Amino acid sequence: MKTFFKFFGAAFGLAFLVCSIYVVNLFSSKPFSLDHYLAKDLIVNLVDSPEYMTYIGIVDFLNPITKHNSKLSNNTLEDSEADHIDTIKHLQILNSYTDDDLTEDQIITKKIAVFDTENDINGFENFRFHSYPINQIGGAHLNAVEFMTDIHPIRNKREANDYLKRVNQIASSMDNLLIWFDKQAEIGIYPPTFVFDHVINQLSEMLSNPSNPLLEVFAKKVRELDLSDSEISSLETELSKIIEESFNPAYQRLLDRMIADKSYSNLDHGVWSLPNGDEFYKLRIRTYTTTDYSPQEIHDIGLSEVKRISERIAEIFNELGYDNKKPVGLLLNELNESPDFLYADTADRKEIVIRDYTEMVAEAAKKVEPYFERMPKASVEVRPVPEYSEQTAAGGYYQGPSLDGKRPGVFYANLYDIKQTPTYSMMALTLHEAIPGHHMQIALNQENENLTLYRKQGYGTSAFSEGWALYAEKLSMEVGVGRDLYDELGILQSEIFRAVRLVVDTGMHYKRWTREEAMKYMKEKTGMSDTEVRTEIERYIVWPGQALSYKVGMLKILELREKAKSALGEKFDIKKFHTIVLDNGNPPLFILEELVDKWIEASA
Repeated sequence: MKTFFKFFGAAFGLAFLVCSIYVVNLFSSKPFSLDHYLAKDLIVNLVDSPEYMTYIGIVDFLNPITKHNSKLSNNTLEDSEADHIDTIKHLQILNSYTDDDLTEDQIITKKIAVFDTENDINGFENFRFHSYPINQIGGAHLNAVEFMTDIHPIRNKREANDYLKRVNQIASSMDNLLIWFDKQAEIGIYPPTFVFDHVINQLSEMLSNPSNPLLEVFAKKVRELDLSDSEISSLETELSKIIEESFNPAYQRLLDRMIADKSYSNLDHGVWSLPNGDEFYKLRIRTYTTTDYSPQEIHDIGLSEVKRISERIAEIFNELGYDNKKPVGLLLNELNESPDFLYADTADRKEIVIRDYTEMVAEAAKKVEPYFERMPKASVEVRPVPEYSEQTAAGGYYQGPSLDGKRPGVFYANLYDIKQTPTYSMMALTLHEAIPGHHMQIALNQENENLTLYRKQGYGTSAFSEGWALYAEKLSMEVGVGRDLYDELGILQSEIFRAVRLVVDTGMHYKRWTREEAMKYMKEKTGMSDTEVRTEIERYIVWPGQALSYKVGMLKILELREKAKSALGEKFDIKKFHTIVLDNGNPPLFILEELVDKWIEASA
């Protein structure tokens, strides 16, 4: 027995020593393992972002200790400068891991991390103030409200009180933006005039609306809790006070500043008009497409794709008996406005459209399942875009599920203008945002137990995620999800819409087109409604380069699929191809190509 205890004590001591060495190493400047280093770095950044901790959900059980659900990020200019110094050190540490000491997967991980970090450093050092943090579609003033109403959980009284604390902190975040505006003014950067107009209207409406969405959503959620009437009344009264004394004054200060600065607004629309704007746009292309394409190359690809897709659309209209002498855009526009493809503008139209979208999600999931080795466990819901942002929001967008599975993925459909929802185009949007598009890719990534933390959560690019979603539309049509030629028209209209983006984004930001020239081109080629065209073009102006990622990413995935088919012949398995594409996180396109090439070599 003494021998046993002696052995046990020695083993325990050794294990304790090993664990101690590991913990010390893990939190040293450079852990032995690259994966551990990146995981540590990601966790540190996660802890620094209470919003992200709330978003992923799985750490909410620690909230009594971390209190993250009662906090909001509020980075100052000094914080950003300190973060930049840390980023430079981060790159140095990444490069200190030699490839000879890394596994194949770690070499890929290192390439991704270095690529991302170098872009961040370039952006901070050369283009720190080139973005528009207050804009009409994804501005901080909208994001703050949407985070509170859509993400912050209210499952008990503690979380209700956390909600109050967070709303009380929004004012400080908005005031920090005023300092940002000062820095932009020093180098002559102001948003275009239309951005001022939209934001001024948004802020004015929010301040004048007697039913603030922060209070409206809060009241609904607390009434679902097991609380007494007096507790509910006390919470609502406290929130009303915070909105009146903190939130509203901060938004009024922001509104006053926007009104005062409007006379300085940028009369041009492209980033070429900003200091060193052409180089800024090249960085945006590199960041969003993960390629080294020049603006002119992307413009030319767009023109070629618009021509090809237009020809196929014309063929379908001819098959359906339409006047083939009319331009494709005009025929699509007529189709958009045809009563045969529009919902009646009734009071319950939103409920009807959401129901139909939900049925399409179920139909798509059933038909594409045979082409994948696994389907996501997380569910996806369809909801309307919140009313306070629907006038300027895109036609649809997706919000991923929480890591703990308690919050489903959500496909938000914009139902503000009934003409934005012609029935023949609904399937395309469903496939893109839900299954097999964004929900499929994002949920499977979160559920993938074989990926390191960094590869799952540390890096993401719209070249892959949006490229996949657009590929998903085409794939679905290939496997028979579309019910008729009108559904195919909807898919093709979606594809030409993304091809047109290559032309108009580079047109405005590189070739110096005006907003109106870009709107005219998009209208002619896509047949989209005036509301949609305006919203989209204005989005590309405040989010330069992002719109390029969809089509560039899709073309790369299709190129790699054809490459694998050609190389493998009868050995090609579409299920396994999709697994290779979806089981490696959200990689840059040059990494995706490496992964597919290795799979082809191993399978030949």
